[in-house]
Amino acid sequence: QVQLVESGGGLVQAGGSLRLSCVASGRIFSSYAVGWFRQAPGKEREFVAATRWNDGNTAYGASVKGRFTISSDYAKNTVFLQMNSLKPEDTAVYYCAANPSGRPLLILAYDYWGQGTQVTVSS
Repeated sequence: QVQLVESGGGLVQAGGSLRLSCVASGRIFSSYAVGWFRQAPGKEREFVAATRWNDGNTAYGASVKGRFTISSDYAKNTVFLQMNSLKPEDTAVYYCAANPSGRPLLILAYDYWGQGTQVTVSS
């Protein structure tokens, strides 16, 4: 089993920045991919970014590319999401998820999920 705990959400003005953290515990391996997803009220869950721990391979959703950066510290079992140039449409609950397949874009393989952290961007 893998446990994931997100932190770092909050309220920020448009154009501002936030850094989210996801700490993993349990049976998680360097071959796993860890990703961030978000869900706004009334909308479907959306892929944001993902990384594979053993080689740093990354992938981004089109709506955040160039503004968000995912990084990881395997020694600390932590994945970060640096969010810059935030927009009101980035407002959502952000979830961290782990994917044993190691393929960051294989969305159906994200088996483990955190509880989420709220990000609110005011205009």
